[in-house]
Amino acid sequence: MQLTLERSVVRSWRPADAESLARYANNRKIWINLRDAFPHPYTIHDAREFIRAIRSRTPETTFAIAVGDEPIGSIGFVLHRDVERVSAEIGYWLAEPFWGRGITAEALSAVTKFAIEQHGLTRIYAVPFAWNAPSCRVLEKAGYVLEARLRKSAVKDGKLTDQLQYAFIA
Repeated sequence: MQLTLERSVVRSWRPADAESLARYANNRKIWINLRDAFPHPYTIHDAREFIRAIRSRTPETTFAIAVGDEPIGSIGFVLHRDVERVSAEIGYWLAEPFWGRGITAEALSAVTKFAIEQHGLTRIYAVPFAWNAPSCRVLEKAGYVLEARLRKSAVKDGKLTDQLQYAFIA
């Protein structure tokens, strides 16, 4: 899959992306805002395993965010089943040197549209940690609406924290 956007390209992950992925993902400022399944430190082995796993999944739902063909982040969604089959959870991260340029909001808008069209979804949501104001701004720029504060719903870095639930309704 490839979506060519104004500031970046959202595309399938490639084995050759592992070095760039490991370099950018090995950042505590990124890790602190993601689920614990995202390792820290992030090694070349982690990058290769992630790319191998992502490339083996069908349907493809996790993509590289690239600038100049270099992957600088990731965006993906988890499709739900059963009665929630019209919903998906979306998540993303971007390399620190590229923060504040509108790249993530643009990629989020494009992948949201892609997910809705390709999978017949009516709802896509995200649950950033309450302390992650930049991610909340990205969601709002992409048309997501704050629905709820999930009080004391998560533990990250040993701290109990709230999450905010944002949703985009098709």
